Amino acid sequence: MKGVISGRMPLSPNHLFNPSPGDRYSLCKGPCSNICIPMALVATGPGKGGGVLEKPVIEKVSPGRESEFDLKKSRKTAPPYRVMLHNDDYNKREYVVQVLMKVIPGMTVDNAVNIMQEAHYNGLSVVIICAQADAEDHCMQLRGNGLLSSIEPASGGC
Repeated sequence: MKGVISGRMPLSPNHLFNPSPGDRYSLCKGPCSNICIPMALVATGPGKGGGVLEKPVIEKVSPGRESEFDLKKSRKTAPPYRVMLHNDDYNKREYVVQVLMKVIPGMTVDNAVNIMQEAHYNGLSVVIICAQADAEDHCMQLRGNGLLSSIEPASGGC
C-alpha cells in the first residue's frame, strides 16, 4: 500500500535507544524493545544531539481498477450440485411438502407439491441446484426429517 508521510517527532540517541515507558514516538516498542536496533536513521535539522524525524502518517490511497482477468478469477465459484429427493413408501405426501418448505429457503407450496409428485411418480426429483456445501446441508436436513435424499454434481450449471 502506498502512503504519504507527514508530521514531526523528536529524534535523539537517548530518545530512540532508551525510551521512557509509554513513549509514543519510540522506534523500539513491544516485548523485545530492549533489543531494537534501527537499521537506518535520517535526521533533518541542526544540532549535535539529534534532529527532527518526520512522524509517519499513512493516508490510504485508493487502489486502481482491477483487471478483467482478476475480476473473472474472483467470480469463479464451486461447481453446482443437485439435491435429489427419492420416493419412499413411508412418508405421506403432505409431510414431504411440509419438510421441503421447512428445509429449502424460498420453497413455495406449488414447487414443493410438484417436486413431491415428480418423486412419487418417477422415483426421483431434483429439489434444488446450489453450491456443494449448501447441497450437503439441505440433503442432511431432508434426511434428518425422514426423507430419502442424495446429492450429485449438476452438469450444465444452474
